[in-house]
Amino acid sequence: MKRANLLFTSLLFIFVTSCSSVKNIEIRDLLHHSNCNQQNVYEYTQDSLPIPLHERDISPIVAQKLSFNNLNMANAIGILGSVTRFVELRQNPKPMDDLAYRLELLELKQAIDQKINSSSLEISAISSEMDCEEERTSQVANYLVGKIREKESKLTIGAIVVGALGAILTEGVIKEERASHIVGISTGVAEATFGVMMLLNDETTEFFHKRNALKDVWFGAPTSKNFPAAVWYYLNYSNPENGIKTSLREQIIEKWRSFGQVKKSSEEEISDIYFGEGGKYTSDQLENRADMYDQLESNINLMKQDLKALSSEIEKL
Repeated sequence: MKRANLLFTSLLFIFVTSCSSVKNIEIRDLLHHSNCNQQNVYEYTQDSLPIPLHERDISPIVAQKLSFNNLNMANAIGILGSVTRFVELRQNPKPMDDLAYRLELLELKQAIDQKINSSSLEISAISSEMDCEEERTSQVANYLVGKIREKESKLTIGAIVVGALGAILTEGVIKEERASHIVGISTGVAEATFGVMMLLNDETTEFFHKRNALKDVWFGAPTSKNFPAAVWYYLNYSNPENGIKTSLREQIIEKWRSFGQVKKSSEEEISDIYFGEGGKYTSDQLENRADMYDQLESNINLMKQDLKALSSEIEKL
């Protein structure tokens, strides 16, 4: 009888001690450091940001030839003046033997194309950083999920072993009725314990991110060290008069809330881990963080579509 109880206790101890927290040295650097950013820290003042398009005086000719979105993109990347001059020259053509006219057109077109291309590279750099951070987070989340499944497998085996051993002891080995009942009860308690442990089965780990793009999106500071001026302007632009009631950044936050990724009831509680420098994450929270980066990356990539539309519209002139 005592040996049976000792066996049950030993089994339970083995499975409990096998469920330790993540201490794998190989992923320690991944948890504490990120190599997703190659020293791209953006330093600019609020005065360096583009003036909102609806606050600018737009040439009537340009307003007729280019859509509002394309004008806003030109404003975001700092070529609105060049585009305006180019459109005006194209709408007031001079003889082709006028070299000054042709040279100015050529220089303007080259400057516009160069800025569009460099802006596209800048957007790609930001997008790749978001993608890299997403992959880093997902990798740690997948590691924790693997640990959870391993623990669950051990707990399941433990429950089966305890159940089978209890059946053998109560049905054949132990003849005394009182002892058999005690073993049966002990077996039931042990199986219930394993069941509860499976329900509460989860892994946590310390995960840090001193550079945090989600923080800038959430709090909406006037400037950002994670996003260049053009991208930050693009994410924050809104103008109710033109149907843009909420900025892209505000739309992203609203989606996080709508889909339950950030719950209003626990915003303060999770602020430190999602929008701070890190903390103790569960696997679900890591997967959620990765999804948030994926959504942010997708919205930044939309800027490339607007760049392509601007380039195409200029070519048609």
